[in-house]
Amino acid sequence: MQPTDIQQIGGELAIKWDDGTESFIAMESMRRRCPCAGCNGEMDIMGNVYKNPTQPLSERAFQIMRIVNVGGYAIQPIWADGHATGIYSFEYLRRLAAKA
Repeated sequence: MQPTDIQQIGGELAIKWDDGTESFIAMESMRRRCPCAGCNGEMDIMGNVYKNPTQPLSERAFQIMRIVNVGGYAIQPIWADGHATGIYSFEYLRRLAAKA
């Protein structure tokens, strides 16, 4: 399952997959579900989850400036507010789209 095309269309990320299907994910939903350790937290060996305090997000937080490919398995959006640590695997993007 690989994307053949990824484009930002208005407030959504549009993904065309190699199986011919298409996914659409709202930018706000994507950012609020950022998988990075700062946003989503990270677990220690005892199972405790640590994450940064929740910050209010501005409109710029929901705008992608560019998308960087990560290997052959993920993308890394560079958000307009400077946030750039989330790596979204293709599998994770499919799951996000299914929840929409």
